[in-house]
Amino acid sequence: MPYEAEKSVVLDYYDALCKTEESAIPDTILNYCAEDFLWRGFHPFDELRGAKEVAQEFWLPLRSSLSKMQRRMDVFMAGKNEIDGFNSVWVVSMGHLMGLFDNAWLGIAPTGKMAFLRYCEFSRVENGKITETAMYFDIPHLMMQAGLQPFPPQTAAQLVQPGPMTHDGLMFDTQPAEEGDRTLAAINAMIADLGRWDSGLSLEDELRRTWCEDMIWWGPSGIGATYTIERYAKQHARPFRTSFTDRSKTKHICRMAEGHYGGFFGWPNFSARPTGGFMGMPATEKIGEFRVIDIYRRSGDKLAENWIFIDLLHFWKQQGIDILARMAEVPRT
Repeated sequence: MPYEAEKSVVLDYYDALCKTEESAIPDTILNYCAEDFLWRGFHPFDELRGAKEVAQEFWLPLRSSLSKMQRRMDVFMAGKNEIDGFNSVWVVSMGHLMGLFDNAWLGIAPTGKMAFLRYCEFSRVENGKITETAMYFDIPHLMMQAGLQPFPPQTAAQLVQPGPMTHDGLMFDTQPAEEGDRTLAAINAMIADLGRWDSGLSLEDELRRTWCEDMIWWGPSGIGATYTIERYAKQHARPFRTSFTDRSKTKHICRMAEGHYGGFFGWPNFSARPTGGFMGMPATEKIGEFRVIDIYRRSGDKLAENWIFIDLLHFWKQQGIDILARMAEVPRT
């Protein structure tokens, strides 16, 4: 199948990361990743370089915190990157890392119960090795599972998010190339509309150009998930657009699709100035970066579902608010 070798490298890597002894994690990463492996993750991890640093800073603490960890994938795909002229191959997975939250992580006190770390990961594979990874994860979502409230009440729903309604996101088998082309075209049409904010149409009618009427937007904790164009416009799109000015052009490192699924990530994707308040917080007038992964499911020629990962901790740190430090100071009863 197309991308079989690249997918096999990543699947074997995932299996080894969950099963190996913690002391062997650095060697496991080195076995599957290039020596100068570049890893990007949400705040407070940012950019890490090489197997040892990735192991020490991210995987060892996480494995210690989420004991008996499982990777529960809802989407798995691969494709060539439109951004570099379809030269590089990237493998993408999305879902949850589940485990028993037995030890503190990033100052978040353990619960001793099941916990789900919502994640999405893009991995560039070259010559049988992973050379670059963007792994974005919803830390506020984990905070809320531990009983913390890092943000004011959100506009949309808070829940452990399911995978695709169609249950066909795990693409281990060959997908028709033309389906991936259609998905990428739908994503690019949506990006063109989103980047303008000045179509002359109502927001709802603008969204109808590229989205199904019964779309689902699976947003990050602090914003939440919302269903149908009407509620998405009310609970996220309109509040977001009215909260920001001076939005920069969108930049991506990778944009790809396979079958009915596709997605992209940037570092950052764009920047904007909060001038109208956002997420129940006051406006700061300070330009902030948005590091984002978006994963989409297409139905027909429109987008039906969207899972979005935003580094809200990084954004608010740029505004002078350290959410991690705040939550570490919350008294436990």
